[in-house]
Amino acid sequence: MRSIPARVVSFRESVLMETKAMALHVIGAGFGRTGTLSLKNALEQLGFVKCYHMMEVREHPEHRELWQRIERGEKVDLDALFAGYRASVDWPSCNYWEAQLAHWPAAKVILSLRDPEQWYASVMNTIYPSSVAWRESDDPAARQGVEMAFEVIWDGVFDGRMDDKAHVIEIYNAHNERVQKLLPPEKLLVFDPAQGWDPLCEFLEVPVPAEAYPRVNTREQFRSMLADRMDRS
Repeated sequence: MRSIPARVVSFRESVLMETKAMALHVIGAGFGRTGTLSLKNALEQLGFVKCYHMMEVREHPEHRELWQRIERGEKVDLDALFAGYRASVDWPSCNYWEAQLAHWPAAKVILSLRDPEQWYASVMNTIYPSSVAWRESDDPAARQGVEMAFEVIWDGVFDGRMDDKAHVIEIYNAHNERVQKLLPPEKLLVFDPAQGWDPLCEFLEVPVPAEAYPRVNTREQFRSMLADRMDRS
């Protein structure tokens, strides 16, 4: 009797069939300020709820120590850290995309990209100066809260040399090139947010929404949000 070949389960079907509350299906490898907050909103709109982003660290301050432990090479329970999440983007998690993929090998990876010069200008006009401002704050809680960003990102990734534009861009490019070198095309989407829904939905095997692709956290919006937070602190 001829055997019947097993049907290949699509990525979308595997997501719908997944019953575990603690399983990442999408892993973002792109650095912050590459459209990651818009991507978080987009992924959640597509059903990958919730999506981990630096904003989640503000909601869960106990996570700061966990990310610092990961940076120091200590073992952390990823199932507990990402409990209730189906996707991850942005810093700090993008630094450790390989560990996440090793833990959830069925996941797909999205590398969000931006022109290096524009990316550096954006970082130096938004998240980096805000980190410096919080570190120099008179509020001890604010200073303590931002230490994770320095250990894991500004010092951990960029060697404390954020004013050295050539050095920072070199690291940015090397990171992006390494992700693309290590992953096969079927596992990786190199994504420019300007492309909108089509490549994202095709990669994740989901329908294209009728609504426009989210466009949030522009430089102006970030500065307004930061000013509001500083006023309340």
